[in-house]
Amino acid sequence: MRPLMPDRYRQVSDHESIERIKARKLELGRRLVLLGHHYQRQEIVELSDFRGDSLGLSRDAAKQKDAEFIVFCGVHFMAESAEILSQPQQIVQLPDLTAGCPMADMADIFQVESAWREIDKVCGGENVTPITYVNSSAELKAFCGRNDGVVCTSSNAGSVFDWGFEKTDKLFFFPDEHLGRNTANKKGIQKDKVIVWNPEEEMGGNTRKQIRDADVILWKGYCHVHTFFKLVHVLEIREKYPEAIIIVHPECVEEVVDMADADGSTGFIVQFVQEAKSGSTIVIGTEINLVNRLAREHPDKKIFELARSLCPNMYKINLRNLLWTLDNIGEINIVTVPKQIKVEAKVALERMLEII
Repeated sequence: MRPLMPDRYRQVSDHESIERIKARKLELGRRLVLLGHHYQRQEIVELSDFRGDSLGLSRDAAKQKDAEFIVFCGVHFMAESAEILSQPQQIVQLPDLTAGCPMADMADIFQVESAWREIDKVCGGENVTPITYVNSSAELKAFCGRNDGVVCTSSNAGSVFDWGFEKTDKLFFFPDEHLGRNTANKKGIQKDKVIVWNPEEEMGGNTRKQIRDADVILWKGYCHVHTFFKLVHVLEIREKYPEAIIIVHPECVEEVVDMADADGSTGFIVQFVQEAKSGSTIVIGTEINLVNRLAREHPDKKIFELARSLCPNMYKINLRNLLWTLDNIGEINIVTVPKQIKVEAKVALERMLEII
């Protein structure tokens, strides 16, 4: 049973929470590393030792050889990845263990293994490379590790596709249909060579011929934060701000990505804004906390959201549960991955870190 945060923490003011967190960090020193995802609240990001996207923070977590405690301010699959890549003596904690990811829950190991068996019957599993987006469970990462597959992020999905096609003729990509489709488009893969696997339907809703002929098989899953953005949002911005540069995340639907001026990971978006000319108008289609932060950090540029979309799970991490976690370092909100799953998942994650 997960421990409940004591009421006394709920009554601590923001100012006091920040001062106590800073003091605790100073006390723990190099024993602690605090990781903050780009989508976190501003006050959490400011307190973090490292900020970044999934790929960047995975690399940062893997480098923390001296830290005894890794506190990940993000969502559960990110903390799981940090735990998989951690040293045996390290403890990984997540300030709120209920901070999950709906997309990650759209593909479970039983569904994916069932689909893999069906695909194997049609074209042979040895001819298919499984790729799981980092937004997935440790079990799916382990599945890829033991089936000669790999993990990817939105930063290196294109390079991972290239890696997969060097090995096999087909890719099986899960759980995000839209990142997979947009990556396939960038690689020039014919649209009729890309099919969607719906786990609720027999053979994923496909014929044997469609499966045999496909180059890429995409899982039917999505991120509710990024599918919130619609074509009408882009058209409205084009009409109202014709000079604007529109940049979106590749988890957005195909028509939004196609109509945008650029698309890329959160890390790519941050770099794009940093390098844009002073006076630029930049409209961003991603989680609102990052958009607001970029607007504050670049007052010489006009930066605002394509539409307002918040990740409620990222928002579960706050000053109070972070303080509670640091006050009970190594004792509560610990993220653990079973040994065998950890071993196999680490194979797939380390392959991801090797692919630029």
